[in-house]
Amino acid sequence: MRKTLSLGIALATLATATIPGTSQAEPPPRKDNLDWGACPADVSPGVPVPPGLQCATIDVPLDYRTPGGRTIEIAISRLPSTKPEQRRGILLTNPGGPSSGLGYPATLVAAKLPQSVRDAYDVIGFDPRGIGRSTPVSCELTAEQQRYGNIPPYARSAADVTKRAGEVQQIAAQCAASPTAGVMRHISTANTARDLDRIRAALGEPKASYLGASWGTHLGALFTTLFPERSDRVVLDSNLGAGGWDYPSERLWGQGVEDRFPDFAAYAAANHREYGLGRTPGQIKAKYFELAAKLDKKPVGELDGTIFRLLLFAYSYGPTQLAPLAQLWKAVDTDQPLPPIEGTAAVAKADGADNLVSGRYAMICNDSRWPTTVRAYQQKVAVDRVRYPLFGAAAANIQPCAFWADPTEPAVRITDEGPSNVLMVQNDRDPATPLAGAKALRKAFGDRAVMVTADQGGHGTYLFGRNQCANYPVTTFLTTGERPAHDYACSAAAAPQ
Repeated sequence: MRKTLSLGIALATLATATIPGTSQAEPPPRKDNLDWGACPADVSPGVPVPPGLQCATIDVPLDYRTPGGRTIEIAISRLPSTKPEQRRGILLTNPGGPSSGLGYPATLVAAKLPQSVRDAYDVIGFDPRGIGRSTPVSCELTAEQQRYGNIPPYARSAADVTKRAGEVQQIAAQCAASPTAGVMRHISTANTARDLDRIRAALGEPKASYLGASWGTHLGALFTTLFPERSDRVVLDSNLGAGGWDYPSERLWGQGVEDRFPDFAAYAAANHREYGLGRTPGQIKAKYFELAAKLDKKPVGELDGTIFRLLLFAYSYGPTQLAPLAQLWKAVDTDQPLPPIEGTAAVAKADGADNLVSGRYAMICNDSRWPTTVRAYQQKVAVDRVRYPLFGAAAANIQPCAFWADPTEPAVRITDEGPSNVLMVQNDRDPATPLAGAKALRKAFGDRAVMVTADQGGHGTYLFGRNQCANYPVTTFLTTGERPAHDYACSAAAAPQ
């Protein structure tokens, strides 16, 4: 999950109220009578499928403003508790992205989800609407259009922004003309949160607990905002800001990479004998600009300066990726054959990449309004190229959302209204969902939330971050309901980060 940039919306007034023309009424309760069966063979690529994992589908309204109209299919999975005497209910999960989450229960088990949590819940995975096996959409993207995934390329000048504007305008036009455009208009985080409530109802549960990461934090935030009395224990890990994956959030990637880079620079400098990139963090930073400029002038195969900068972002996600990043830099620096490339560049070539990239564009562009003039992006890129020189000129670059139709509904504003049932966990140096965004979400929730921060880098805290001080309150909250009384910070873990 972390290597695939699982990553994700300024939403306005809804809370527990009803959007005009949209029914927020609870679906009729019913006992779980879904047709559970074996999951697809590729449900969790590269991750063992735990015994007992089952899959099914449910139908949900395409447009919740007309709940009796067309329906779409949502693919769900279930890893049942084997301890009925200890079972509390269901734990809805989401890995972020937005990406397929049908196999996420398997990923959590592989990451050593505590047995106490597995005993307390049926762990539920699902593919968000439009993605994977949930009525998939497509913009019929070419391989070149998928090259950067959903991450904008680094813009070295205003001309680069203009060039990218032409490319993403074409992507937006293809999405609007796609055979799946009618479905695409209703792909949003708010509608996905409503789908979560339909999953809860289909499983016959009065409430649902939730564990979500990255974009999944915004999904969870909207779920507990729209359905405060039907959300039980909510854990949000690696948090987007209160607006979700919107343009301000995307620009924060520039700050996030600056926050995270010192961890890599310290690692590479400490291992100068092996990599030869510099003996001090300052020398490592200078080497970055030197190698990026080298590849701008003379790419090595498909690795040009743009992809090189993108890989700094991608390889910053996890602690185990610092060494491969240093190996890649060494190969570029010494003109040696490149090692295999992981992360976004690899994901863009994977099977289903068109659906993944298309579904993400639909989700983020339908969620909020983005600037609509090329000039606005040129101005922000110029500012962030100076303010965040490592990656800011990519993070501020233009997306297809600039040429997207307006959202079909008002946005949902996250507030402090509702039960105090939210636990946020967050790394101090997260490149994709920086601490600054998490603090904004924490402020929006007010007394509804408590936040635990960890002195570590990378994307992902619970289970994936190696900090037991941060892991403990999550497991405790999910299994006992006991939540920290106040925000607190965890010191650095003993394990290398």
